[in-house]
Amino acid sequence: MQPKNPCARYRQVATQTATPGQLVLMLYEGAIGFLERARHGFSLEDPADSNQMVSNNVLRAQAIIEELDRSLNMSAGGEFAINMRRLYLYLDRRLMESNLQKQPDGILEVIQRLSVLRDAWREMLLRQPENAVAA
Repeated sequence: MQPKNPCARYRQVATQTATPGQLVLMLYEGAIGFLERARHGFSLEDPADSNQMVSNNVLRAQAIIEELDRSLNMSAGGEFAINMRRLYLYLDRRLMESNLQKQPDGILEVIQRLSVLRDAWREMLLRQPENAVAA
């Protein structure tokens, strides 16, 4: 039986077979993608469509950031986990402000910060010995 949506099926298999590190990378990429769509919402002419596109995509990105925050191991992560929690809370607050005010500044800032994290995470994964062959 053929899956109804091949892209959805691919994503499902990818998330089920990904390593924890790859899942974090996928979460960063997902949040950035939703925020790019939210940013595009500011260019829509119809205010209702614009507000809906911005709000829906910001809320999805916030859900991903909340998941990243929940995945932190606060007992073993030490100072790094504490700093990441602070950063995730800050990013969530900036997105909430941007969504309420319908201003793109916070969204752009969060895209930039998440892009840095994503790129660093990707680089870290590529340098791991078990990923060297796959890369």
